[in-house]
Amino acid sequence: MIEEETLVLDLKTKSKQAQAFEVLVNTYKERLYWQIRSIVLNHADADDVLQNTFIKVYKNIDGFKGDSKLFSWMYRIATNEALNFIKQKAKMQGVSDTNYQDKLVSNLRADVYFEGDEIQLKLQKAIATLPEKQKLVFNMKYFQELKYEEISEILNTSVGGLKASYHLAVKKLEQYLKED
Repeated sequence: MIEEETLVLDLKTKSKQAQAFEVLVNTYKERLYWQIRSIVLNHADADDVLQNTFIKVYKNIDGFKGDSKLFSWMYRIATNEALNFIKQKAKMQGVSDTNYQDKLVSNLRADVYFEGDEIQLKLQKAIATLPEKQKLVFNMKYFQELKYEEISEILNTSVGGLKASYHLAVKKLEQYLKED
């Protein structure tokens, strides 16, 4: 595994950029895909957003200052790209982000890439009811098993605030699943 500082330097060096970008994609594509997929829910859309994420990383790597980890920076880009994608799709269909998200959840069963059972489907429906920040924190902590410090760096929020958001999300999910 290549050191992050070396990878960043290589990405910023024209003669090494193509090879470094290939390493970057191979190293991070799966983790970024699942972060995006947890937001957009659909495989094809997640692939599109992932591609846009890597294009944005490629175009903006010179602006990466190293104030955070490269992974955190890319995760933030992926998250923002996914959220913007949802907003654009909802706007195009003339519905709210929440209504669009509900539609995505109800289409999950038809997605050939969705491997969950009824319990997973119920959980996804419950997650869709959460406010955006709680949804992001829950997905990052529960599904991607990120540490609060990593999530804090990605979302630019305090660890205490994240813990509170996660706790509230879990309580709301428990309540939703009890009622359903």
